[in-house]
Amino acid sequence: MTHRPTAADAGLSACHTCLKLVNEQEHHCPLCGSTVHHRKPDTLQRTLALLITATLLYIPANMLPIMYTETFGGTSGNTILGGVVLLIKMDSAPIAAVIFFASVMVPSSKLLMMYYLCWSVGRNRLGSERARTVVYRITEFIGKWSMIDVFVVAILVALVHLTGILVIRPGSAAVAFAGVVIITMIAAESFDPRLIWDNLEKEDE
Repeated sequence: MTHRPTAADAGLSACHTCLKLVNEQEHHCPLCGSTVHHRKPDTLQRTLALLITATLLYIPANMLPIMYTETFGGTSGNTILGGVVLLIKMDSAPIAAVIFFASVMVPSSKLLMMYYLCWSVGRNRLGSERARTVVYRITEFIGKWSMIDVFVVAILVALVHLTGILVIRPGSAAVAFAGVVIITMIAAESFDPRLIWDNLEKEDE
């Protein structure tokens, strides 16, 4: 196959901060001063370490109560799925669907997609470069929509505080869930999507 000329062939690397093309012999970007690498160092190892951490946090995020409700001296805790079921019983299915999608489907899908990207790059899989690039863009886009459950709890804690009648307190799952979202966002940033195309370029040579 015909080799496709790349920026690397011209001795250029893109700055990871401002995306300026820099001569690969320069160690720092002349525009923003960031350290320049041809590829992010140890990108797969860093990304996998972050994904494993997020996966471990995802277990207590779903098993522990994300919110405690105190009413007339009694306290009850609700997990994420428990809250979804409660909303359905209260005839609030649309809200339950939004929370289920943002708090269960999005984080789990993002973890699976990032694991797939690391696996496919590590195994030097060829033939699905465009599809994997789309998958990576999706993980970047959906990351910021995973915090809806935490935002709902924060708003309820701030607004609902009727002493002796109704008090809402955040549970430990809220901290774990916030950790999952933040760490998966960092994992997506630590992954270098250019690795997806590197194997294709080697195959063309």
